[in-house]
Amino acid sequence: MQINDKSGVQRYVADAKRYDSMTYKRSGKSGVLLPAISLGLWHNFGFVDSLQNGRDILRTAFDLGITHFDLANNYGPPFGSAEETFGTIFKNDFKSYRDELFIATKAGFDMWPGPYGNLGSRKYLMASLDQSLKRMGLDYVDIFYHHRPDPDTPLEETMGALADIVRQGKALYVGISNYQPQETEQAAEILKRLNVPFILHQARYSMFDRWVEDGILDTLEQNGVGCIAFSPLAQGLLTDKYLKGIPKDSRAGKDLTYLNSETVTSQIDKIQKLNDIAKKRDQKLSQMAIAWILRQKQVASVLVGASSSNQLKDNVKALDCLEFSEEELRLIEKIIS
Repeated sequence: MQINDKSGVQRYVADAKRYDSMTYKRSGKSGVLLPAISLGLWHNFGFVDSLQNGRDILRTAFDLGITHFDLANNYGPPFGSAEETFGTIFKNDFKSYRDELFIATKAGFDMWPGPYGNLGSRKYLMASLDQSLKRMGLDYVDIFYHHRPDPDTPLEETMGALADIVRQGKALYVGISNYQPQETEQAAEILKRLNVPFILHQARYSMFDRWVEDGILDTLEQNGVGCIAFSPLAQGLLTDKYLKGIPKDSRAGKDLTYLNSETVTSQIDKIQKLNDIAKKRDQKLSQMAIAWILRQKQVASVLVGASSSNQLKDNVKALDCLEFSEEELRLIEKIIS
């Protein structure tokens, strides 16, 4: 809510009941509890987007008990703008709540010109995090990720940089994203040797994209590391958006990079059958898709994006029905296998 301070300026005050209904899950064997649903700022927080809408989404998230906000150096567009937008909103609304927040950023994809603005070198990671902290107006992030494997830089260099970032107090924990099982195992071994708190692997995971079940989840379990899933709705496929066709203003309707009309057409039969199961559970398809991921014990949180506060509220309702019957799981497996 908003109240007027002594000078008459409106300021944000978080809902006093924000922790009453959110579910929190432990990340691996760490001391960190994450909200079962976290907010990703990949879309809708760039300079091309409405600042007020971004503020409304972040306020709604925190009021719902979502304490984890996930960013990266290249989120926008343009690159860096999501962090700047977050920094502006943080300064005005969330600075007094800093110790209640778990803020993440990443580096690994193309960010600036030249040989030092990409991948996994020590120089790139150190410089990128310094830039990110400046954009967000933070002294430290709670977790800093290497965003993707670098096939040419020794893993010891990349993990060593993450270790030094923790020792410098610029991050409390470290994570990796998009790593395969063997790479994850090697990273875990190096970080354990360096005595660095490696607590999260951020991986793409949905009913239509189950690659993490082929080794990653087991590897994380063995190393006491949690998983945080992104793209849980398969870029919108696992929603009610495409049940009756392809809207012209949708991602698939625009044939964007991450989703095209051909993909929707090829999956529509599965989408409709899954939606029938969701309706019997008194859920939307999107809510069931989120709940289905959270049933995995290694998954500490599911990252969702939101274009509006109402959309975020809708996704959080997935937590109202997390249990699946054996018959429901059998039917879902038959559809998506």
